[in-house]
Amino acid sequence: MDKLVIDRIEKDLKTRKSQVLKDLNDLKDKKRDDVKFPTYGNKPDENAQEVGDYETNIATQNSLEKTLRDLESALTRIGAGTYGICKYCKKEIGEKRMEARPVASACITCKTKLQKF
Repeated sequence: MDKLVIDRIEKDLKTRKSQVLKDLNDLKDKKRDDVKFPTYGNKPDENAQEVGDYETNIATQNSLEKTLRDLESALTRIGAGTYGICKYCKKEIGEKRMEARPVASACITCKTKLQKF
């Protein structure tokens, strides 16, 4: 893959990582280092809304943490010089795929085979 393409993708990955870290930080209760529990009041409907929003925040946190792992993995592969190489067949992943899904670690052929199982 072209060095300029990898450099551009790396810049984009770092920007996305920074945003994900900010979003994760915004979800956290600084005192408990956990997801914030919203407080709207003491009425039953407010309590139900709090629980619903808390569950949504936990799901959001889990999704952001997975995204962060994917971003860090891609940045590690760039640093190691293995970015754009399929971790299964060791062949180069197409540039179009890497631009469409910069965190991809498998070529379309291998990914398709894995999804069939």
